[in-house]
Amino acid sequence: MAEQNIQSKLVTQLKNDQIQLWNPPYTTENGVGQEQMHELAEKYAPLVGVPLLDVEVALETIRSQAVHKGSGNKLFREKCVATLEIVLPRDERKDKKKHYLETRLDVPAQDIINRIKEDFGLKYFKLILSGRTIDPKKRLDEQKVMTNSKIMVLKVSKPDGIQAMTEEEEKKKSQDEGMQRTQKGFQILSERDGSEDPMTTPFLEIADQKGNPLTIPPSEKKALILAMGFHEKGRALMKRRQHEAALCYLLQADTEFSKCGSTLLNTVDNYAVLQLDVVWCYQALDALDCLADSKSRLQRAEDCFLKCYGEQQQRLLQIKGSSGGEEVLFLRLYLLQTLLAYYEGKDNLARERLNKVEDLFKRLRLDTDKLEMLIAMGFTDQEARLGLRACHGDVSRAAEHISQRRKDKEEMRQRERSKRRRRQEGINTLVELGFAKRDAARALHQANGDVDMAYGILLDASQAMDTASSSSTSPSEPDKQTKLDQLAFLGFDRQAVEAALHLTDWEVTQATQLLLNNEGTLPPELLSPSPPSTSSPSEEPSTSSESTGTASLDADLVNEVLEDIPQHEEDYLDLTLDEESEIIAKMRSYLETKETSC
Repeated sequence: MAEQNIQSKLVTQLKNDQIQLWNPPYTTENGVGQEQMHELAEKYAPLVGVPLLDVEVALETIRSQAVHKGSGNKLFREKCVATLEIVLPRDERKDKKKHYLETRLDVPAQDIINRIKEDFGLKYFKLILSGRTIDPKKRLDEQKVMTNSKIMVLKVSKPDGIQAMTEEEEKKKSQDEGMQRTQKGFQILSERDGSEDPMTTPFLEIADQKGNPLTIPPSEKKALILAMGFHEKGRALMKRRQHEAALCYLLQADTEFSKCGSTLLNTVDNYAVLQLDVVWCYQALDALDCLADSKSRLQRAEDCFLKCYGEQQQRLLQIKGSSGGEEVLFLRLYLLQTLLAYYEGKDNLARERLNKVEDLFKRLRLDTDKLEMLIAMGFTDQEARLGLRACHGDVSRAAEHISQRRKDKEEMRQRERSKRRRRQEGINTLVELGFAKRDAARALHQANGDVDMAYGILLDASQAMDTASSSSTSPSEPDKQTKLDQLAFLGFDRQAVEAALHLTDWEVTQATQLLLNNEGTLPPELLSPSPPSTSSPSEEPSTSSESTGTASLDADLVNEVLEDIPQHEEDYLDLTLDEESEIIAKMRSYLETKETSC
């Protein structure tokens, strides 16, 4: 980082003096203008407060990079061949040499993936451009890759690597592994809406800072649950300091968040925290040369915090009664801003921000004796840390705060248990009236718990299906649309409804049973190109054992991803500050060295 700091300062000086190192007298046909470069280093060394030898090395690095960039631009103009800078994983950087790759941009990204494998001996990895994962199947130019683009190589575990970059056969063998398992598990949870058995089936709700459920449009709810699911998986890996693996999940979360409306993102702080976490992984991987992406993410985080919490955190005080816990987020924000300022060669700004960070760190660093006092009262380590920070170190207030939070959570659990009990009673009533349990649950959910309304929904749907079943076996287009609407009205996914109707020759009753047998989602093996009419009785598309197997796999996936959901709603605020302490010490040593050299 110190080298980049020096280079940034020198680039500023060169721009101010309008000096172009790639032109004579600094770069000639015979190579480098040694004498002119030395004179320039002597001029700049006292201005930037850096030893002469370090300035000479930095100037030569800037010059050679500029010459390489110019050659790359010429190659692109003349032959449409782009030059890409490849940023290898930290443990693969055997020297400070930059690595480049020349390629056309109208080729699939898989082409450069194969070349990176061959040139650098890497096997499982993803490519990241400006915080976006490059799709191996798409062309480079379709993904905004340009000449001189900086591509980050991110190592992943074997399953993720197979999923992204190996042959189709291998992908199929590992499709229940890694990120795909996580995505499938959270997709299942995002599609559950409380209409399933309320006493046994878990489903997720989006809640505010106090844990109260938020009403969110279904289209955004699914994307938000997927985003938050990937985020929690990434955070779990961050806690174990597995930053490369974490970054894969965090960037996937960012993709899902982009599908949510701006209004939603401005009312929850999850999006801002994600931006911080992505940049935190960048710094942990020594990848802050993704500078533009880091700066924009920190700015988005700061803007989002401002909208969520208020300028003086007044909204946060209204919602939670305190703002002490959220200060750890601002500590990370200011610390990352300090790193970027230093990286850009802005030492004075870095010192100013570091002083702010150190003051905040002193306030947030917890007294061990106070922690032990709260733990002795029967509170957990996490409750003690969060309570003390929320109450600015006051033990008595922290104990009251934790006790009140426990009471609030228990009251919320009681309300939820009561809500589920009433829902179950409503389902039982409808079942006693002769309706299937699953149909009853779906109708009750659509009716917001009103049993009479749910009864009407079920009765209307039953009559409509009876009428449709007695109609022509070769329905007209309006009839098909009616049948689609009828099954979709019961809560089934419209694409799954259409597939089920096709498989059963538009027999509503059979299609309904097929959907129920497969929990509303048809497995891929049923969606074969051969028409169902050619199947023999022994080749029925759905069997009881297949349905059971699918349900068992779904349950395993759900249980697996739920392990990454923290029990405490403020887990994201529970930082030990060990990593922050290490970075603060490193930054202070960098800046003190600069002061001494000046």
